[in-house]
Amino acid sequence: MMHRGRHRRRRRGVALRAVLTGTALALTAAATLISTSQAQVAERPGALTPLTSPADTGRLRLRERLVPARTLDRLAAAMGRPVGVDSVLADADRTLRTGPDCSGADRESLPVEPSPTRAYCWDPADTDATDWRPASVTTSGDADDDGVWGTHRVVLSGWNHSTRTGPRAERGLARVAFVDTDDPGRPAYRWVLLVVPVDGGRDYRGLGSRVSSMVWYQDKLLVTARRGGSAALYVYDLDRIQRTTVDAPAVGRVPGGWSADGYRYVMPAVGSYSFAAGRCSPTGPPCPGALSLDRGTAPVSLVAAEWTVPGSERAARLWRYAFSTDPRRAGLLATNAAGQADAVEEYRTRVTGIRGVLSYREAGAERTSWYVGRLPGSRDGHGGLWRQDTRGATAAECGADATHRCWAESAGSLSYWQETGEVWSLSDRMLFAVPLAELDRSLG
Repeated sequence: MMHRGRHRRRRRGVALRAVLTGTALALTAAATLISTSQAQVAERPGALTPLTSPADTGRLRLRERLVPARTLDRLAAAMGRPVGVDSVLADADRTLRTGPDCSGADRESLPVEPSPTRAYCWDPADTDATDWRPASVTTSGDADDDGVWGTHRVVLSGWNHSTRTGPRAERGLARVAFVDTDDPGRPAYRWVLLVVPVDGGRDYRGLGSRVSSMVWYQDKLLVTARRGGSAALYVYDLDRIQRTTVDAPAVGRVPGGWSADGYRYVMPAVGSYSFAAGRCSPTGPPCPGALSLDRGTAPVSLVAAEWTVPGSERAARLWRYAFSTDPRRAGLLATNAAGQADAVEEYRTRVTGIRGVLSYREAGAERTSWYVGRLPGSRDGHGGLWRQDTRGATAAECGADATHRCWAESAGSLSYWQETGEVWSLSDRMLFAVPLAELDRSLG
């Protein structure tokens, strides 16, 4: 199994800042304010309500199920020795374009306030006339406290395929773009398809579940599961990426070898977490729609937000789990002797349609701030981003009518890169970063 190095790199100083400043100016000049017909001032969600009763917290208990090592070893023996992140990045075959080189439609999907300091659009082959859509982001800033994985600065972006349109073999699949951002002016990426081992490791299938959010911590990638089955989260090992051997429109074992619908790499799940109380529902466990990592807690914690329909009256839940501190359980949640993980904090919020969540406490602050990015009630156009705590809520205002719909169009998850001070997110067309300090300034 491959292991990451701990080669800390310092930021690239003046050269990097020059690239980012130029991009920020271009994006600011190109940004388009939301039209009056589109703008709607959202009702203020107010303060977070702490939940402490066993009836509430008990619904959040997870049960861990790890794939047997013999299953993973059997798959590796058949497919060949697993590879790691470095091998995928070295095989990058597509390039992201910087903001000024992106189309007007691409740039209009970016936040209005605050303006991103760096932004990228994808290779047209991935966005033009396809049924794939981006939804989630995490970085090597989550994975390691120095922000570097091996020798690289890496962004992972999760995409989902439509379940109703496109080639039948691709419907409902999930894939991850492994983006090498060592050169901020020309990031390159490669796709890896998410799969699940079956038949004791003799085969695999596509994940077949919408990945609305994900978190990379140590050598594990945790992703949301929101379609079919009772799993709440799937777990992947970044050191267990497998190469395929056959280019065919199928996923799994095929005559002559292993296929992944044309993808060169697959990552098989190594475990999952399901709610002990059953499948998610309005009266039961919450459907996790957004995830992020909080390095400000001890131990480091996984933050989650419940998915509710935009504009509905049902309050959503925000909560967190602690990660294990046992070196033998790197990247897994802390569990008891029965293999169960309990939430260590829980709130209710009146924000609906949550697609992104962060929690962060500034040094010396009394309370933790929770940032929640939401879709608009109409599910189109720009969404909003609220900062909440137990005393109240604030949001950016933009446009002539001071709407709160200032965040990105169809915005996805949020990820805080502690080493650089940036919050990464994505619209339905672009990947972008905003300094947390600028985000806080815009929120008032």
